[in-house]
Amino acid sequence: MPSIGIVGLPNVGKSTLFNALTKKSVPAENYPFCTIDPSVGIVPVPDERVSRLSEFSKSKKTIPAVIEFVDIAGLVAGASRGEGLGNKFLSNIREVDAIAHVVRTFEDNSVIHVANKIDPMQDVGVINLELILSDMEVVSKRMGTLGKDLKKGDKEAMAEEAILKRIEKVLEEGKMATEVNLSVEEKFKIKSLNLLTLKPMLYVLNVSEANENVEINLSGSIVKVDPVFLRGFDDLIKKSYELLGLETFLTTGEDETRAWTIKKNSTAPVAGMAIHTDFKDKFIRAEVINWQELLDAGSYVNARAKGKVRTEGKDYIVQDGDVIEFKI
Repeated sequence: MPSIGIVGLPNVGKSTLFNALTKKSVPAENYPFCTIDPSVGIVPVPDERVSRLSEFSKSKKTIPAVIEFVDIAGLVAGASRGEGLGNKFLSNIREVDAIAHVVRTFEDNSVIHVANKIDPMQDVGVINLELILSDMEVVSKRMGTLGKDLKKGDKEAMAEEAILKRIEKVLEEGKMATEVNLSVEEKFKIKSLNLLTLKPMLYVLNVSEANENVEINLSGSIVKVDPVFLRGFDDLIKKSYELLGLETFLTTGEDETRAWTIKKNSTAPVAGMAIHTDFKDKFIRAEVINWQELLDAGSYVNARAKGKVRTEGKDYIVQDGDVIEFKI
């Protein structure tokens, strides 16, 4: 299941955001390090296509796509050196697929800020620096363990070292590893390191009614939320889904209508694995129609008669919103 770790400084509203997102009760008291162990919530991805197809098919069950949000305790300056239980929290971040970085923009004297002032850009810098410093340590350790293999002239070790040196240079400049522009193959070679600064990041601006139009100059995806008034959550969930490079295909019938999560640009056999791993090897063909075209046709019979249902083979790249019936 795709997972997003909610991170940020203490008291920026991470647990409040998590509670509102998941409607799951976790502590959100007004003091640092209230959240010691990460809480996990499963959140449905908002998608009107699922409900409309379910109504169309008169399905007994309706199952949306879901995404996992992990509430990770607040980081502080020095976390990479163990400050504020930092090492534990950083290890929790390494386990998620992407990061939702919560940035406080609202003024409220009743809610303590660890720096005693509201400065969103400084807060972003503090968190990102800790991620960078932590990754520098991981990269340095890994390069040290490659020593013996490098002396032997091992080609795989030499290739990995070259990648790590490029990353190290960028980290030393105070930049995120995402700026290295690694290829898919290069990312795979260092996947086991779970580098924090290689994870996709979404900046979540925690606003209030008074400053909901605030503009912050950040590079990357940004979404504004107001947990108090429960605004912006659908955007947050959808952008988190997109951040991970995910899309949805659908199946529908009398028994159930379901949204299936796949990576973008998946072929039909690979997409079929979301339903069952056997579908990849046993795949024969797929019958495909866009969800809106199916609704417009009024029935599968009409859709077939109009030539809207296509037969696709192994090389077909599944599109977001495809309704698919796999033949195996």
